[in-house]
Formats: sequence, structure tokens, C-alpha cells
Amino acid sequence: MFWFWQKGLGLILGIILWCVAQPALADWTHPLSFSNAELSRHDFSGQSLQAAEFSNANLEMTNFTGADLRGAVLSASVMTKANLHGADLTNAMVNEVKLIGADLSNAVLIEAILFRTIFTDVNITGADFTDAILDKAQIKELCQKASGVNSQTGVETRESLGCQ
Repeated sequence: MFWFWQKGLGLILGIILWCVAQPALADWTHPLSFSNAELSRHDFSGQSLQAAEFSNANLEMTNFTGADLRGAVLSASVMTKANLHGADLTNAMVNEVKLIGADLSNAVLIEAILFRTIFTDVNITGADFTDAILDKAQIKELCQKASGVNSQTGVETRESLGCQ
């Protein structure tokens, strides 16, 4: 009988310890989702927005200066005159985005997906596009205005785009 009581107590203690070791549901955070949101002129400067979702959002004149947007999804959003100066967009999905008149100076776009993104009148001084996914027409357009060195990575913009 004593043996059974020890095994039973061990099982109960094991279950209690397992429950205590599990994170509470409130501790698990979902990535931020701003899909289809109206966020024009919103200030996200300096914020941690890793893996946040901004798909199909209106981000006109939104301020992302120095924001951590690693792994963020910005697909099909309007970012006319958005400020992304010094933002980290490493591994971000920035495909089919309208970056008309946007400031990408000193931004980090390492391994970002940028297919079909419009770069009309953008400032890319010091931006790092290392291993970013762009089509040939985008690279040709960006190389015409590429200059500077990224202060965070030390990589020249022209070099990161593979400009001739």
C-alpha cells in the first residue's frame, strides 16, 4: 500500500510541476495585426513590430523611423510618403507596396521580399538591400539613385543592390 501511495503522490507532483512549467495563455502573444487598417499619419517610430501584419493597410505618411519591422508583412499596403528612415525590415514582406515619395534612407532591407513594389521618388540613401528579392526593373530603377553607406550594417547601397 505504501508503494502505491508513493507512486500516486509522485504522479500528482509530476502533474503539478508540469502545469506550473507551462506558460499561461496570457503569456503567449500573437503578432500584432493591422491588416486592412486605416493608419495614415500614425507614429510607430522606434517601436518593436517584429512579425506584425500590415497587409492592405493605408500607411500614408506613417512614421516608422527606427522601428523594428523584422519579419513584418506589409503586402499590398499604401505607404505614400511613409518615413522608414533607419527601420529594420530584415525578412519583411514588402511586396506590391506603393512606396511613392517614401523615405527609406538608412533602412535595412536584408532578405526582404519587394516584388512589384513601386519605388517612385523614394530616398534610398544608405539603404541596405543585401539579398533582397527584387526584379531586374526595380534594381535598374533603384541603381539610378543609389548612394551612401548604411550606418547599421556598413554596406554600400549600390553594392547591396548589385549595381554595375
